[in-house]
Amino acid sequence: MKTVDVNSTVSVNYTGRLEDGTVFDSSLNPGREPLSATLGQGSLIPGFENGLIGMSEGESKTVNIPCTEAYGVVNEQLIAEVPKDRVPEGVEAGQMLQTTTQQGPMNVVVKEVNEDHVILDANHPLAGKDLIFDLEVVSID
Repeated sequence: MKTVDVNSTVSVNYTGRLEDGTVFDSSLNPGREPLSATLGQGSLIPGFENGLIGMSEGESKTVNIPCTEAYGVVNEQLIAEVPKDRVPEGVEAGQMLQTTTQQGPMNVVVKEVNEDHVILDANHPLAGKDLIFDLEVVSID
């Protein structure tokens, strides 16, 4: 029986949850398809890839992925306070904005809005969070 190895191309159903049970993504949502990827190319977070290694077609399991094997720890250097007049009027905490940097466009989340300043966070929204994935290998090529 085929098993997933470091260079396998796999098709996998998944549901990603936070430790509090909040689902943040799932291939089982209506209109979605199983995720297809070739392991070892860096297109998946390390903990997700490692969780698939050794699985067989049709096998299901749950993997717990620490933030260091997911989207990393929160990088304080990616959090900035900017004058309120540098962001769109009426911006609110929780909104996503796009800014332009020397490296190109970057998405940021508005963390806080006060009278004069806005706190922007360019970390991945799942940075600093341990993740739980329910995995089911649909096929291995």
